[in-house]
Amino acid sequence: MRPTIVLFTRDLRVRDHPALTAAVDRDAPVVPLFVVDPAITARAARNRIAYLREALADLRCALRAAGGGLVLRRGDTVREALRVAHETGAGRIHLSADVSAFAAARSARLHREAAAMGVEVAEFPGVTVVPPGDLVPAGGDHYKVFTPYWRAWESHPWREMVAEPRHLSLPAGIDEGISPDEVFGDAGVGGLSALRQRGGEQEARRRLGAWLSDGCASYERLHDDLAAAATSRLSADLRFGCLSPVETARAARDHPAGRSWVRQLAWRDFHHQVTAAFPDIAVRDYRPRDVQWHTDEDALEAWRDGQTGVPIVDAGMRQLLSEGFMHNRARMITAAFLTRHLRLHWRHGVAHFHALLTDGDIADNCGNWQWVAGTGNDTRPNRRFNLLRQSRRFDPEGAYIRRHVAELADLSGADIHAPWRARTPPADYPKPLTDLGE
Repeated sequence: MRPTIVLFTRDLRVRDHPALTAAVDRDAPVVPLFVVDPAITARAARNRIAYLREALADLRCALRAAGGGLVLRRGDTVREALRVAHETGAGRIHLSADVSAFAAARSARLHREAAAMGVEVAEFPGVTVVPPGDLVPAGGDHYKVFTPYWRAWESHPWREMVAEPRHLSLPAGIDEGISPDEVFGDAGVGGLSALRQRGGEQEARRRLGAWLSDGCASYERLHDDLAAAATSRLSADLRFGCLSPVETARAARDHPAGRSWVRQLAWRDFHHQVTAAFPDIAVRDYRPRDVQWHTDEDALEAWRDGQTGVPIVDAGMRQLLSEGFMHNRARMITAAFLTRHLRLHWRHGVAHFHALLTDGDIADNCGNWQWVAGTGNDTRPNRRFNLLRQSRRFDPEGAYIRRHVAELADLSGADIHAPWRARTPPADYPKPLTDLGE
């Protein structure tokens, strides 16, 4: 039987990988392939490239342990996949279905050009818990509001997990190609966030185990506590598919206190089904509104640098700079300041987050930014964000602010939230860019 290519994209694991398992079940040689596509990596954050480099090294080790390997190529994904198909005589290409505009265009082109070569293409679930098209409201199309989606999602049967391949065999004569370090060169080496997480399935599974053992039980009580940092930090692991979303959801659902966190996995699926239905989510308003966006390059730069003069906003922006990560509540606060208070376009926020986040998931990043900006799936598009109230509620002692804004470390009490009101305001900390309305 002709070999099967398994084209990895953002499903960098061997456990519960439907496309890989289906290829192995054909009892023919399997060619695991990853293509480093400059069209993607040229605009990827250094933190993501570093994570990807480590994830690919880990994936190659796991595949080799099963007797196979990971073929690495650099170039256009479709062209390189078809080149490998020609080299190996492969008759099929398997991959996991994805939802972004780029992924959809790549998939359509792969199907078209592979068919011209006599090569079949099959797509499998694996990027979300519930595939985007599996849940459809009574009126058709897709779910536009989360709560009814959550009810349908929670009651929908999830697919069964598939077994990890125990034995793989590469076709004779196929060259794995260069190492992840060689294929990326110096990309993703300099300018990395000091506290970023390492990539790969082994590290991801270690983090998941630690979360279920030590963190999940207190998630519902502490997830909005900025200083407690009581969130899972698994977003990058899910974004790169180093964790199976289905396996993760099943493990959390079986946890005595897991339902609240499982709801966050449903939010992730929700944004993916929205993106599947509206692929332009990164560039166009999902729900167009008559918003007069301002232009203020100085204010935008101050926001990016965490120099807005609003401590809770600056703390979040500086966490992003130092860790390639930002607490979920801080993401909402910083986004609200940019779009609701400075009235700067949400696309500026999407671009900055995408340039620094290790996760950088298009569906989640754009979906959440549009939600805050009032152009997305929020049922209350004119929602009011009182940032000082948010600061006092979710960082009451100011510990999160002090952790990330060194100039305010010596302030005590209520002054930490509004230092411009202190008897002696810090000389080295800026005044607020705008009136916060309190």
